[in-house]
Amino acid sequence: MVSNVTEGVKVSVESFYQQDYSNPVNGEYMFAYRVTIENNNPFPVKLLRRHWHIFDSNAAEREVEGEGVVGIQPQINPGEQYQYISGCNLRTEMGKMYGIYIMQNLAKKTEFEVNIPVFHMIVPFKMN
Repeated sequence: MVSNVTEGVKVSVESFYQQDYSNPVNGEYMFAYRVTIENNNPFPVKLLRRHWHIFDSNAAEREVEGEGVVGIQPQINPGEQYQYISGCNLRTEMGKMYGIYIMQNLAKKTEFEVNIPVFHMIVPFKMN
């Protein structure tokens, strides 16, 4: 698991290879990742948008951008956390992701960026 703190918001990410949903013969590797967002600020925040950079090990890059995460824009109160699971497909056995969340300070109605740390997605047999 990797973690990063930006402006009082801690983002932790852990990835998992999904063998049952992968087809290596066709160059299809599916990964799930669990994100935990913890608000260590004295004010509530709302996750408005996400912007991901996704890299296969062949240097192919994709960007994914949109509102919220998994279809919602969660509000996270002081001292609370929000967790979700999502997925990513790669064309190679290894890759990485990183990005940003656009958050809103609900007390001041101002927006700020929170960094999502780089995390790697590697099929288990590549780690030997």
